Order: sequence, then structure tokens, then C-alpha cells
Amino acid sequence: METAKRYALATARNREPIGDVLRAVLPAEGAILEIGAGSGEHAIAFAAAFPGVIWQPTDADPECLASIAAWRAEADRPNLRPPFYLDVRHHPWPAGAGGPSTYDAVVSINMIHIAPWEACQGLMAGAATALRNDGALMLYGPFMIGGRHTAPSNALFDDSLRAMDARFGVRDVDAVAAEAESQGLTLERRVTMPANNLSLIFRRRSQAGGSDTDGS
Repeated sequence: METAKRYALATARNREPIGDVLRAVLPAEGAILEIGAGSGEHAIAFAAAFPGVIWQPTDADPECLASIAAWRAEADRPNLRPPFYLDVRHHPWPAGAGGPSTYDAVVSINMIHIAPWEACQGLMAGAATALRNDGALMLYGPFMIGGRHTAPSNALFDDSLRAMDARFGVRDVDAVAAEAESQGLTLERRVTMPANNLSLIFRRRSQAGGSDTDGS
């Protein structure tokens, strides 16, 4: 029987180190928005690893949304919400049916290098609105530092991305941090990860008089 489920081989390799970073970032309870959830395997793993949080996956690809839904149906995790369509470039971001409108954290794994730069800009602008005061944005993937690749394999990967689409490419930490800062998100920590990847943790600066209601 055909299934809508997709499989991403890297998920099995990176979910534990990503989970270790999330363990230091996520609250014990709260709502987490995942941007570009892809196959849905990370959503399943992290909903299981963090049962006290509500995990909300999203994607802009209908086939990915179908895969996430299929994985979710099989896993039957009560804290994993149905996925919904979200293109980070289109604002305001929608909210899932009956779900929160603001989040304690936004997580985006391996997204901004396989999308136009406008996706990074849209991610920062959207996260600044979607996050509650002092909420965290966590990015994972390959990055350049000071305009240089951290490994020859990343340089080759960057070349392959740009050959696929000239708008794609491994982003520089400084450029990403500057875009985040322009939206009130401060780079708090940079974590070296396996396979020449990084995790970047940004924090939404508290806004005086800001609302932390979840709109649910």
C-alpha cells in the first residue's frame, strides 16, 4: 500500500544532537512552532522527547504536509498538532485551527539554505511576531562564519545548492544574525554540531507592554 510518509536519512543522524540543544532551550511546558517540518520525522521525535510541550509542525509543500500527517496518525502523540500550510514569506503567519497564535519557541531545521534569502527575512519577521516575550528561535544547518565555509564539504554543498537554484546557498552567520537583529531577535548562542553544522539560538527581546496571551 502506498503511503504519504517521506523519509529523510539525515533525521536519524541529527535528531539526538538537535534534541540536546532543544533540551537547553525549550521550556518544560509551552507551545513550539516548527517551520519547514519536511517529512515530519523530527516532529514525531521531538513531540515524544518533550511530552510537556505542544509541537506544531508546518510546511509550504503539500506533499510534506501529507507526510507529516501520515507520521502523526501513526505515532498518535497527543501533544503533536495537525500540520498546516505556512510560507514564511507571507505575513501575517496563519495559526492552526484551534491552536495558539504565539509560541514559546520557533524551530527551523535545514530550511534557509534551500530557499531564497527572502525566506530567511520572512522567517525573522514572522518569528518576531509569533514568539512571546523572551521566546527563542532555533536554527540548525550548515553556515559560513566570517564569509568562510567551516569545511570543504560545506563548500561543495553550497556549490550544489547554487547550481540547483541561484537563490539558494549556505548562509553566513553574520548576515543571518543581522537580519534577526533588525527584527528584535538577538543571537544568544552558537553551538557547534556534528557533520559541520551549527545551531543558532536567537532570543526575542522583551517588548514593554507586549502580550503573552496565546489566543487559544
